[in-house]
Amino acid sequence: MAGALVGRRARLRWVHLVLGGALLMPYWMLSVTALGVLRPDRRPEERMLLLLASLFTSLPMAAVTALVPVARGLEGSAARALCTVARPEDLATGPSRSWAARWHTALWFVLHVFLGGIVSGMTLGGIPFAAALLLDLGGTSELGRHWEERLPGWLPLGPVLGVLLLLLIVGVNAGCGAVLARSAPALLGPTPEERVAAAERRATVLAQRNRLARELHDSVGHALSAVGIQASAAARVLRTDPDFAAEALRAIEETARAAVAELDAVLGLLREDGPEGSAEGGAQGAGPAGPTLAGLDDLLRQLARTGVTVNADLSPGLAALPAEVSREAYRIVQEGLTNVLRHAGPAPAGLRVALAGERLEIELTNPLGPSRPSRPGGGRGLRGIGERATALRGGSAAGPSEDGTTWRLAVWLPLGGTA
Repeated sequence: MAGALVGRRARLRWVHLVLGGALLMPYWMLSVTALGVLRPDRRPEERMLLLLASLFTSLPMAAVTALVPVARGLEGSAARALCTVARPEDLATGPSRSWAARWHTALWFVLHVFLGGIVSGMTLGGIPFAAALLLDLGGTSELGRHWEERLPGWLPLGPVLGVLLLLLIVGVNAGCGAVLARSAPALLGPTPEERVAAAERRATVLAQRNRLARELHDSVGHALSAVGIQASAAARVLRTDPDFAAEALRAIEETARAAVAELDAVLGLLREDGPEGSAEGGAQGAGPAGPTLAGLDDLLRQLARTGVTVNADLSPGLAALPAEVSREAYRIVQEGLTNVLRHAGPAPAGLRVALAGERLEIELTNPLGPSRPSRPGGGRGLRGIGERATALRGGSAAGPSEDGTTWRLAVWLPLGGTA
């Protein structure tokens, strides 16, 4: 209980409230001048009423100035540092971007300066008065004589009244601080429109990260699978067929060099070198360029070096496909052939890439090896193929044939699809 009244949180909130009282002063002084409170012919009672009225007439002026967009960021920063709300990261950090946010900021500012004015007034006036009550035990001061003339016999109650006044000040500060802390998330937190925009940004960044993860999985995973098989083949024939081993080593070098280049391109998008190099900035672009179906012959030659013979049936006109469709189709073919390499080993495969009306069809078949997974949906590679197809508003299907001897992967992509 004592910590809630005079602990660190209470002290921070007191500073926040006094700051609000300081912000209120210019508006209050303008109201005092406009109402003529300081005219010498005013009676004391009338002057007190006008001083109180000037407090409320100053609030609309404060609300108008808080409609300035930058006020939201300033008030949010002060509340995060001093108001000790439950989730300070949810409070505003920048200017208002809608009229709803401006009105919320104006309401918060009015509440801040109003409660701050109350706490500041009680602090500046109440604490000295309470100290006088506590210290003037004999009634020797002018204050003591003043109240003794009007309320005879009050002196024994002076210390008690002083303590009660201090407790009242502390309690009002705690209550006002708690009101501001509870109001901050609703008034300085994101508006529904800002929440939707933030969710869209997070979804865009997540989608781009998933895309980059697929690029890494497909390009680097394919290279490592190819390198592994080529290295194994070279080791087996190193002494009996040195020419073949040398060719395999050259293929390993080329594959590794190409994989490093693709890895560097993908990681370049992940480096946070600034707004353009950050993950969010990369999410707004077209993503990694990557190879297209025009480089399919190189991919097939690379697979041939590992022992995978691909019987390819490629439709003419693939070079004229939209770049995005061509890139995704290349990655799908690459991942499908990598799966052949991983699960069926150096086995023959059939590949058909054909244009059928307004869509591109990809079909890949191979003998079902003993290590080929039989669970529906396959592993991460097949899931990535499905994600690529879905992003282009296409589809995919994969699974063993009815006789259990062949694995078939089929993908269809609309030519006008966009990720």
